[in-house]
Amino acid sequence: MDPLACSGQVACSDCGQGYLARGAQQQAAQREEREREEARNKHGLLHAWHYSSKDAKKATMSPGRLLAICAARVFLFASFMTVAAVIPLIALDWQLSATAAGAIVSSFTLCYALSVFGFGWAADHFGAKRMVIVSALVAAAGSAGFGWLARDWGSAMLLYGLVGLAQGGVYTPLIMVLSDEIAPQARGKAMGWLIASTSAGYAGSLALAGLGVALGGWQLAFLLGGTVPAVGAVLLIIALMPFAHRVHPRSAGVRLSDEIVRNRASRLLIAGYTGHSWEVVGMWAWIPAFLAAGFALKGAGAAGATVSGAYLAGSLHLVGAMAAFTMGRLSDRTGRRPLLVALAAAGACVSFVIGWLIHAPSAVLIPLALAYAFVTLGDSPVLTAAISEVVRPGYLGAVLAWRGLAGFSAGALAPLALGLVLDAATHASTGPAVSWGVAFATLGLGGLAATLCALALRRPVA
Repeated sequence: MDPLACSGQVACSDCGQGYLARGAQQQAAQREEREREEARNKHGLLHAWHYSSKDAKKATMSPGRLLAICAARVFLFASFMTVAAVIPLIALDWQLSATAAGAIVSSFTLCYALSVFGFGWAADHFGAKRMVIVSALVAAAGSAGFGWLARDWGSAMLLYGLVGLAQGGVYTPLIMVLSDEIAPQARGKAMGWLIASTSAGYAGSLALAGLGVALGGWQLAFLLGGTVPAVGAVLLIIALMPFAHRVHPRSAGVRLSDEIVRNRASRLLIAGYTGHSWEVVGMWAWIPAFLAAGFALKGAGAAGATVSGAYLAGSLHLVGAMAAFTMGRLSDRTGRRPLLVALAAAGACVSFVIGWLIHAPSAVLIPLALAYAFVTLGDSPVLTAAISEVVRPGYLGAVLAWRGLAGFSAGALAPLALGLVLDAATHASTGPAVSWGVAFATLGLGGLAATLCALALRRPVA
């Protein structure tokens, strides 16, 4: 037999076998994709649209780079809690009611809600990375303007609102970046880091405010909170440099309403996030003043009680950061739904209880406040990971935009609502326990709504 003919037969045989192997692999991949699609349509949870095995070779999200992104957010959020930390002092200096003081925080949060919506929509059309960079630069400039120029109620309302209007791009578009670069089985952990960096930023903001009050009053607190975000903007831009600018195409025949209204899991997660935001934003806005009031009832002076409340509230944010990281990671192993139910229910229970205990000894009040911080923030990364897994990539920015608008609008109204209830109860001379108890109970309604939405999610197949 001709050796060349023999080798040609072997080569043809190898080609045939290779062709059949590739065909089998393609059929297996298509079958696997259909199964994932059917599982998503049936159960609506724990499906990853964004990440594929093809992306694994392109992904550059190392733990160190993720840590740098989170550190940058800590610096960028330095002005987030400045007003909440100094409410007792500016209320005295500016002769503000609780409603007027809460309105400053609400102006920031409402503008932040609009910012989350705008940057989320823009990220679908222009790329998430670009929107993160734009937001970081504008937020640094806006924070500096607030720190140097806000000196009365009117200027604080305007400038603090502008800071909120700039900050949304370092939240929603960053969720999209992580969804693109991190595999689903590790996404809860990554979202935990992202949300934990928010809490760490809040803690840092409260610590800076406390330091400023101790050294130079609320004026120095404003200056410190307004200056630090510039560091975060530079660090974030450097950390994002290796990533590609991604713009996901939208599927033919699929409308945005399909992903918001007709997608049952998405609809429930958005509603649950709205209730969660009402509770957690209202809690963060008023917990420093509540703790300061508790310390004052035990004999502390106004300035000392304010500083102590700010530092303790900062500790609560660190606990919240720990909750975000641990609960996000745990949800990768246990599933999203069980943790959403447990954490939302626990948060609602504490909201309905904590205000009534303002006269309680610090040994009771402080641990309860720490638990409050843990359970109210622990479900945030779980909600975020879940929504990223049930929405198509070309629509995620828009869905997150509507989710953010709903959630942060509720969060913007929560501090104002609590202030209104607190003013009404105080004017009725009900006493501190009843006043604060009824006020914080209004936040518990959001936790209750989040619990019901989590319970309504379908259980995934075991």
